[in-house]
Parts: sequence; C-alpha cells; structure tokens
Amino acid sequence: MTFETLDIAVDDAGIVSLRLNRPEKRNALSATLIHELTAFAAMAAPRRDWRAVILSGAGAHFCAGGDLGWMQQQMAADRATRMTEARKLAMMLKALNELPQPLIGAVHGGAFGGGVGLCAVCDFVVAARTAQFGLTETRLGLIPATIGPYVTARLGEGMTRRVFMSGRIFGADEARDLSLVAQVVDPDQVMPAALVEARAYLATGPNAVAAAKALARKLGGGATDQAVDASIAALADVWETAEARAGVAAFFDRRPAPWVRQ
Repeated sequence: MTFETLDIAVDDAGIVSLRLNRPEKRNALSATLIHELTAFAAMAAPRRDWRAVILSGAGAHFCAGGDLGWMQQQMAADRATRMTEARKLAMMLKALNELPQPLIGAVHGGAFGGGVGLCAVCDFVVAARTAQFGLTETRLGLIPATIGPYVTARLGEGMTRRVFMSGRIFGADEARDLSLVAQVVDPDQVMPAALVEARAYLATGPNAVAAAKALARKLGGGATDQAVDASIAALADVWETAEARAGVAAFFDRRPAPWVRQ
C-alpha cells in the first residue's frame, strides 16, 4: 500500500519506523493522515514478524494537533458530519491503542492536541529534553474531547486535570512527571533511545507480547467504547456553541479571543 502522509520502513529484525510525513504542516492530523494511520494499524495488526513500531514525526515537530483546513471544515459542517469526522479520529486512536505490537513514541519539537493523543496511545514514549506539549483546545473555546479517553487512561484523572483545561504549554520533564513520557533524553538521542526500547522486544514471543498488551488494557479499564462515544458527543456539543465559533474565528483572524485577559 502506498501512503501519502506516512513514511514507513522495516529493518531486518522487524522493527518498524512509522514516521508522520507532513513536515510542512508540522505533521498536523489531516483527514488523509488520520485515514492512513488507521490503514497502517490494520495492515500491521496481523504481522507477527513486525516486532515493534516506532512512531515519530518528520521535520521540526512530532505533531501539531488538528490540521487547520480540517478545523475550518468542521466549523462549516453540520452536527452529524462533525460527529462522523470525530469518530474517524477516535477510531484511528483506538486502532493504534490496540495495535498488537508495542508502539514506541519518539517525540521532538511540539506535540499538541492530537499529538498528545498519539503519545497517550503509545506504550513507551521517549521525548527530547526540548520537546513541548500542550492540550490547547480550550484557548479556542473547544475541548480535547476525542483524545480525552486515551489521555485520561494514561495520566489518570488527577494528572489529567492538571493540564486538560488550562491550555498551557509544558515541557518534557513535566510530561514525564505526568506519566505521558517515560524517558527524557538529549534531542540527538531520541531515536537511539527508542531503538533500544524496541530491540528489547526481539527477545520476546510476539504472540505473548500481543496477549500481555491486551491484558494490560483490559485490567486497566482504559478507553471504553462508552467513553469514546461520550467524548464524540461532547465535542459535537461544544462545536455548536457561540464561544467555539468566536474562538476559532479569532484564531484564524490572528487576534485574541474575546475572553483573553492580560
């Protein structure tokens, strides 16, 4: 299968490099990228010769969140269309979250909004010391809804509430304190550290790894179908508010939202 927004390579040992490849857009999650990540997960799931997957981003950033063009389309869409598009994102995250292979994030630059969601569905995240993270949706009058079940499953409610609503940017050390990131390294050591983690799985039974990962998700409670459905409905509700319309319009006009105070 040929991908437009992904760069995929597999080494002789079966370690897969899955790189988001929209560097000119800071690897923002467009409809095409969401579709292709879902397709990759479906392709990878039965491959027991693929022992581990390293997820990274081309260019200066890991993932800047939602694509601006996609956001503009949502503003013009009706509720049913918005819910359909939100479900596509939710199903992509679900597919990556349930990937039988271990998914290792290699994060540099910025990881915002949906980029944090991608980190949350990884089993292990290595971040550059200079990386920055943020759930910035509330700055636009929106909420980090579709990624919410996965972020909360990873961080727990208490830690989630530290960063879920304020929209503030936080660094790699705080991301590690929150359990979003497992290891913080110098920028030039991100991929080497991710490879070390991936290579540990070359000594494990691939079916046993898949079964152990599925068991961990089951025991943890995690992102249930009910939580995913609720997050999609909550996002659709917020998209319809005057505050969201004002916030998104201000963002595209490059002016402060009406509620911004110094």
